[in-house]
Amino acid sequence: MEKINGFTVQEAEELMGYVAEGRKRGEPLCRLFERYGARCGRAGGSVRNYYYQFLKCKDERAREIVGRRQLRAGRICAFSEAERDEMLRKILSERAKGCSVRRAIANVCKGDEKQMLRYQNKYRNLLKKQPELIERAAKSLGVAGEAAFAGGRGDALKKRLEKEINELYDRLALTLREENARLKKTLEKLEKENEVLRRAAGAREEKG
Repeated sequence: MEKINGFTVQEAEELMGYVAEGRKRGEPLCRLFERYGARCGRAGGSVRNYYYQFLKCKDERAREIVGRRQLRAGRICAFSEAERDEMLRKILSERAKGCSVRRAIANVCKGDEKQMLRYQNKYRNLLKKQPELIERAAKSLGVAGEAAFAGGRGDALKKRLEKEINELYDRLALTLREENARLKKTLEKLEKENEVLRRAAGAREEKG
């Protein structure tokens, strides 16, 4: 059976179609990957990795599927070491005051939900893959380890962050849908006004 990067052509078509339809509804990618993975017996992370590999695949069949679905990967804004260290310094300073991770990040980002999402994703990845960086940053600030990891280490805190990240994605998706609806109404209003002006101009020309 023909395959593209490990998925059959039919599986690739189904995944890309599923993602395309979900994005039209304003659903976050992470939720789509998890749902599709559960439906097909694959890990959400595996589905996510395949999706991004597929978008970059030079196979003509893959390009045709992606082009037809009008899918594209968003630009990834990577953290520099300096930005990462500054982020940790600010978050851990808030944590030392007794704030939860979520509240600390919200304070640091001043309520900017897109930046909060970026920081939460980065903090979660550090917690999972490089917890020593968090501990080192805490020590350099004179923050006790309990303050850096209060609320749980390992899986417990990661699960809390995953939940908060999903909630942020949902809020951002809702905001996007509301903004699109507002813009649609504005466009409809402008089109009606233009039609009224066009008719008025036509009436004046007939009288003239």
